[in-house]
Amino acid sequence: MKNIRALIYMHVSIGKSSLKGEVFAPPSKSYTHRAITLAALSKESIVRRPLLSADTLATVRASKMFGASIERKEENLIIHGFDGKPNVPDDVIDAANSGTTLRFMTAIAALTNGITVLTGDSSLRTRPNGPLLEVLNKLGASACSTRGNESAPIIVKGGLKGAEVDINGSISSQFISALLIACPLTKNGTTLSIIGKLKSRPYVDVTLEMLELAGVKIRTDNENGTKFIIPGKQKYDFKDYTIPGDFSSASYLLASAVVTDGSEVTVKNLFPSKQGDKLIIEILEQMGANITWDKQAGTVTVKGGRQLKAITFDAGATPDLVPTVAVLAAVAEGTSRIENAEHVRYKETDRLRALATELPKLGVSLTEEKDSLTITGGKLHGATVHGWHDHRIVMALAVAGMVAGDTTIDTTESVSVSYPDFFKDVQSLGVKIEQI
Repeated sequence: MKNIRALIYMHVSIGKSSLKGEVFAPPSKSYTHRAITLAALSKESIVRRPLLSADTLATVRASKMFGASIERKEENLIIHGFDGKPNVPDDVIDAANSGTTLRFMTAIAALTNGITVLTGDSSLRTRPNGPLLEVLNKLGASACSTRGNESAPIIVKGGLKGAEVDINGSISSQFISALLIACPLTKNGTTLSIIGKLKSRPYVDVTLEMLELAGVKIRTDNENGTKFIIPGKQKYDFKDYTIPGDFSSASYLLASAVVTDGSEVTVKNLFPSKQGDKLIIEILEQMGANITWDKQAGTVTVKGGRQLKAITFDAGATPDLVPTVAVLAAVAEGTSRIENAEHVRYKETDRLRALATELPKLGVSLTEEKDSLTITGGKLHGATVHGWHDHRIVMALAVAGMVAGDTTIDTTESVSVSYPDFFKDVQSLGVKIEQI
């Protein structure tokens, strides 16, 4: 068999498989984005064991364009930041496919004393940014979409001052995280109130956790934690941080072992954290999987062979788990429902549509609605499916392929966004993979 690293630029064929062994969860993409950003806003920092993927490297490049010096030393990043005073970039910032990079750096651009242009790939240039641009304008900066459609390319003129503002939280938590990161550096304090239902709340909690580690003070001022009081004139002091394992990426490893007969896999470096996607452990328990989490050791062990049970899953707080849960539902007994998921349509691709298009090719009975998927479990069969140039869709279809066998997936290069070693890792556990 050819070197599996070559597969990231090929179509792949996956056979019916059984998995055995131990594997480390990849470092968290969400924590890596935030660690690099907060380190760039500080003076000197070390970020240990970061995830260096297409998305996080976009954040590295953007941070450098604002004036940070970032050096890779063994498994770590040594970062000399710009101490809260970002330079005006001398070129357009290209966030590639990373929504987190685009949103965080749009807010940081509002702290400069000049004009910044930000863009991304064709997919990123379709994703909405309206609520963030609207609030930046209210806070004294000038921010607009060049095409007037709320999507990149985006032009930002600095001048962020701080004020009392509201923001719609129903589209993306990244808007809120971006403002929580930028507003402590304004001259005036900011009060940020969330209107509408805040989607993906755990990602905001991760941001607040890391801001506290950087010495930044933010408090909430109401019972449901949707009003943030952000004092101005603060300084960042993010010094030494080790990135935890990523539960969203690990969900594909755990699901792979659960749905395949005769499998037993231990995933390491999964310690308790603020990550919302740790919910995957509870979901697997609810579905009847044979799973054990040793929180002190940071290991999760799963065994295949049990018939899973259907569940109802509210995707409001953990949208990145939708592709994994959809595949689990496809092999479970009964009918599962994924609800409160409209925001999943605004990711790298419309993931509800992608799943509703591809899973039926594998024999899955599925109904798509505006904010939900209803999936009746059954027997899967092999097929040729499209990965939609979306890392999570590709990995979810790969899990399904391990059950169905004889499944071919295209656009597998997209796993480089969050989990570059995905195919290498599952192959090491015994998954049958060939490049086409």
